[in-house]
Amino acid sequence: MTATETTEQHSRIVVGLDGSPASLCALEWAVGQASLTGAAVEAVTAWQYPAAYGGYPVDAGTDWRANAHDIQDTAVKEALGDDATGLVRLVAEGHPVRVLLDAAAGADLLVVGSRGRGGFTGMLLGSVSEHVVAHAPCAVVVIRTPATDGASSDLPGKHS
Repeated sequence: MTATETTEQHSRIVVGLDGSPASLCALEWAVGQASLTGAAVEAVTAWQYPAAYGGYPVDAGTDWRANAHDIQDTAVKEALGDDATGLVRLVAEGHPVRVLLDAAAGADLLVVGSRGRGGFTGMLLGSVSEHVVAHAPCAVVVIRTPATDGASSDLPGKHS
């Protein structure tokens, strides 16, 4: 490359969005960070067919892709209101960890909430956030929502 040639690089922040309170906070944080850095924000929602029981789908009448789009639409509206201009949106089939890691390829930053919709609410990190922290191809920010159920008082170093 010569001194007169330039390459135009666009920063990109990928944020996992599943509709949980932590993912809404992650989206808000990512948009705020993007406004400071000039990065594009890509909101990513993963969906997959539920496990079959006895060879039959759990609910054959559900449109899982449309449901994921609805979850993302609602979450974006709740987190950003009408100020979602410029937000790149992706809804992809697959396990959330794989979808987020694939989306984060070439990104500058991956932002996830500390806890999603499933599992054990007392854990500090959910399984998806734990896996992306360990395997992401870029820097990861994990956004934790404030405790509302008193769980934070059970943490070491916290005194009532």
